[in-house]
Amino acid sequence: MNLKGMLSFPARFESLSISSSPSRPAIAQQAWSSRQRHVAQNATPTARRPFSSSTSRQGNWLLPTKPEKKRSRKGRPRVPTGGSSRGTTVVWGNYGLRMCDHHRRVSAAQLKIGEEAIKVRLKGLRYRLYKRVCASIGVYSSGNEVRMGKGKGSFDHWASRIAVSKVIFELKGDIHEQVVRDAFRLAGNKMPGQYEFVKKGDAPVVGITKLDGLTMEELKRPRRKIPLGSIPPSSTAETIPSTVSASLSPEA
Repeated sequence: MNLKGMLSFPARFESLSISSSPSRPAIAQQAWSSRQRHVAQNATPTARRPFSSSTSRQGNWLLPTKPEKKRSRKGRPRVPTGGSSRGTTVVWGNYGLRMCDHHRRVSAAQLKIGEEAIKVRLKGLRYRLYKRVCASIGVYSSGNEVRMGKGKGSFDHWASRIAVSKVIFELKGDIHEQVVRDAFRLAGNKMPGQYEFVKKGDAPVVGITKLDGLTMEELKRPRRKIPLGSIPPSSTAETIPSTVSASLSPEA
């Protein structure tokens, strides 16, 4: 009796299985559609930057995203004098603040002061401020009256290497140009160095040379040397004084 029941158990299980029910596909489809509807209603839209195709990085622009694995050296900002004009024009905004005198290392506190000066001047206005630099260079220093050697020193602050003709701030909004000029003037006075006001569409800069009426191909072209026999002798004889030519004559 028990053996017969054991033999009939798979058949009984198939008859009682939910998967064999004809209403199972419809129930599964309804449950799946209701789940997708619930997820779509409760889903939060992801924040995207419309002005760039790169992914947005979480964090502060005055601090690096990750700590330094090795203590960075003092270094010098890279000045693109070999034919690159990257970072010298306004990309996202309508107006910009560009360094124009000399490359240097600007601390995060100084950049923050410049940003606060712009925000105070434009308080109550609708605009968007873009920061083109990032303070990701660690500055280390030793205390006063410390002998030479004994290591690099402890961490002091974060800084950014800014090359000459580099755009630091960009602003976009329905604001008068003179108001933006005044805000950028206040920010430039509070930060080290000299800065200039630029607009979108201004000529790029390679090193300290503005490409205003000068193309990149002409700038990269090597300097041509005058061939030895290209100048006719008659043009050089006119520049020689008469006394010198008389002294060089065979009759004298």
